[in-house]
Amino acid sequence: MDLRLENIGHSYGDMEVMQGMDLEIPAGKIVCIVGPSGCGKSTLLRLIGGLEQPTTGRVLQIGEPPVESLNPLTFVFQDFALLPWRTVEGNISLVLEDHGIRGKQADAIISGVLARTKLTEFRKALPKQLSGGMKQRVAISRALAVNPAVMLMDEPLSALDSQTRELLMDDLVSLWTREPFTAVYVTHNLHEAVRLGHFIVVLSRRPGRIREVVAVDKPLAERELGDVDLEQTQKYLWNLMREEALAADKELINV
Repeated sequence: MDLRLENIGHSYGDMEVMQGMDLEIPAGKIVCIVGPSGCGKSTLLRLIGGLEQPTTGRVLQIGEPPVESLNPLTFVFQDFALLPWRTVEGNISLVLEDHGIRGKQADAIISGVLARTKLTEFRKALPKQLSGGMKQRVAISRALAVNPAVMLMDEPLSALDSQTRELLMDDLVSLWTREPFTAVYVTHNLHEAVRLGHFIVVLSRRPGRIREVVAVDKPLAERELGDVDLEQTQKYLWNLMREEALAADKELINV
């Protein structure tokens, strides 16, 4: 299932957050959204996911979601959003219970996503027993359990230290390589964007507009730390954003 954004604009009262956004999100690709602080990255994700309705324009779902998809669109947040009193499997089963799936059927789904995210041995662990990186892997497992057409990922690695972030990026690459998924991935980190994105959407400062969509053609599995091509792409992205990022920062300070 593809997504198409047509002339998306959004305002909060008199404050215009974004304006005139047209974007294609193709199935089986990771589309990263980057831009200056306050440009509407997370707002755009909420509009795509239906948590808010755009002031103008529309978000279209083109084609059918995967067979057995319980939630065509599902979120992965930066704060993990795990219930502390539930085990790993209990947190994952929560999204299945909402659809009336229990017993052997739920057990099979949970076993499958735990195997995909290398969490099988932590099935009975509580969140307090897990590192930050492990908690986010549980959150990703929970999203995969509903077999979504598109995962909407709102800065999922921003709460992690740099080493854990690198390991989680490796995990996401391995996960996508084994079974490609579609994702809209919001991040302020350009290194994450060039490591994970097939397409990188650069937004302007508020009101956010699409300045450019940058394609990264190198296969995900071939992108490595220190890759010269990726460093050049990251530098290009920063040059696109630099002046507007400085201006946006001054606006935030003066609010």
